Amino acid sequence: MKKIYLLISSILSLGLTSCFDLEQEPQGELSTVGAFKTTGEITMYLNMFYEGSIPYSGSSSKVSNTVIKSQPVGMSNSGIAFGDAQSDNLCSSTVDTRLMGQTTLSGATVLNDYKPIRNLNFLLQNIENCEDKGSAYEQCLGEAYYFRAAFYYHLLVNYGGVTWTEQLLDPDAGQMKLPRDTRTALTDYILADLDKAIENLNEQSTNSTMRVHKDVARALKSEVALFAATWEKYHFQKQTPFYDHALENRDAKIADWLDQSIKAAKDVIDRGVWQIYNTGKTNEDYRDMFIDVDLSDNQEVLWWKRYEPSFNIGHSVTKYIAAGGGQIGVSASLVDDYLNLDGTVFTSADKQAVITAPDYKYGDELKNRDPRLAQTVCLPGQSMGSGSVYTYPPLGRSDYNLNTTGYSILKYLETNSTNPNIWSDDGQSMAPAIQVRYADVLLNYAEALAEQNGVANAAAIQDALAPLRSRVGMSGVDFDKEYNQDADYPFRDLDKYIQAVRRERRVEKALENCRLTDILRWAAADVLIKGKTPIGAVYGTDLQENCKDSEGKPLKEGENIWLTGNEGDALRYLIPFNNTSYPNGWQFNEDRDYLLPIRQDMVSPTGLTGGLWEQNPGW
Repeated sequence: MKKIYLLISSILSLGLTSCFDLEQEPQGELSTVGAFKTTGEITMYLNMFYEGSIPYSGSSSKVSNTVIKSQPVGMSNSGIAFGDAQSDNLCSSTVDTRLMGQTTLSGATVLNDYKPIRNLNFLLQNIENCEDKGSAYEQCLGEAYYFRAAFYYHLLVNYGGVTWTEQLLDPDAGQMKLPRDTRTALTDYILADLDKAIENLNEQSTNSTMRVHKDVARALKSEVALFAATWEKYHFQKQTPFYDHALENRDAKIADWLDQSIKAAKDVIDRGVWQIYNTGKTNEDYRDMFIDVDLSDNQEVLWWKRYEPSFNIGHSVTKYIAAGGGQIGVSASLVDDYLNLDGTVFTSADKQAVITAPDYKYGDELKNRDPRLAQTVCLPGQSMGSGSVYTYPPLGRSDYNLNTTGYSILKYLETNSTNPNIWSDDGQSMAPAIQVRYADVLLNYAEALAEQNGVANAAAIQDALAPLRSRVGMSGVDFDKEYNQDADYPFRDLDKYIQAVRRERRVEKALENCRLTDILRWAAADVLIKGKTPIGAVYGTDLQENCKDSEGKPLKEGENIWLTGNEGDALRYLIPFNNTSYPNGWQFNEDRDYLLPIRQDMVSPTGLTGGLWEQNPGW
């Protein structure tokens, strides 16, 4: 046992601080003598990849100890509740630099994913030292391949094609001079690793081990293949600089990736083990899943992370959103995308009719809608726990209770907690970090089918999404009824099948840290971000009369509240930040900002790769 602790210590010191990866000059070699003799040792080594050493929810801080699927780098607010802050779903009190086109080359960060990749390569090169081959050994091997794929996927999302390496780089600077792989090559390497993971991982019918298993790997494979297919399709269609220019037979490759996504998802579906959590409580079940501290008996959740404050493993979500604030707010864009309760589109005309009615009260536009909306955003009269009831959003404040849009987060608020400290102290929240749920698989499957051939696959798409609708008492998908052709709807030009699955994905996965990745792969910043000023609720008489600042004084435009239009306009909407310096809205650079910059010392002729790495477009 002492031997493996010393091994992990040496790996951490070399691999996670000054390893020889593609960002560091080599420092020395790791000894392989006596490493990984037993599956117990290997499992302990792999535990560090479950403890926050891959992309995870919670501000890139190891305090969260949460493994999570790929997420974009540089999120100003992340964590369990705030993962969509770098998108059009959530709006922070500060301007997001990437959406505003203010990311700088000088701010390029180290490619930290190469550090754990090297540690995994070390394991994979020495795992055959294990003397007790068998199912436990195969599980360890599968976990190693899964995590390596996850790290490389994270790099793909953020930087595009990077160098794939399965070797420990020799302590010779010349070995560091390796070219970047294409997007296509990197994607296929990732999918191959996931195939190996699927081959070796255990088949499980519950999430009780809290470790990855075959269906978790299948779910990630369905996501990676869908990501690659849609990125290549839409970036090529719009002729951005970000598609794989070296790819031949593009249509065939996209079709192959879609087939792989569909098969991986269907392999999970066909097992008949997992199901959407549904107890018949249409106004509670969706939200309850995200605040249930023990998901071990929930058959929707394939993999999750438990929190326990008594062991100093907790987070602070409830403290920050308990009063409806958190220095963040849900956007009107997200709110308006939820269907009406009868399954029709909530049109701009519908919205105008509600908010201009003589008896309009704050929150009326949230009523009679898809029940997931009222389980994601606070409605007046809802319990906030600890005896408090939501009335109005805390606008104009100067503390963490500030709400920026007039729409407050309800999803993840632990109104079920009996811990008296959860509403005021840090590190007391226990809302679980769900890594993979069955809904993810169904959504990937439905979207890949729509991208493949919506007309031919219409019935299969409806069947896949039916359980999501059934949980909240909504009718099944009706492609014609739901087809939004409003002049101001950003996806009005998409066919009705793709539009429907994109809306369903946004609604079902709201605030779950996948919206930016979706925008990037759809090449959709031109219609969702560029030139848009994010807005919140209408600042009607109800809010004007009942919302005060921290001292109980009326709010003042230009001081602690920002609004669209001009004084005297019939309708004015809340803007989440001081936009006086941004009169033209977000200025996302479509020729640059879909990928992040690579550090100059990686790409310069005298740099670590000897100039073999090219900078990402636009930088």
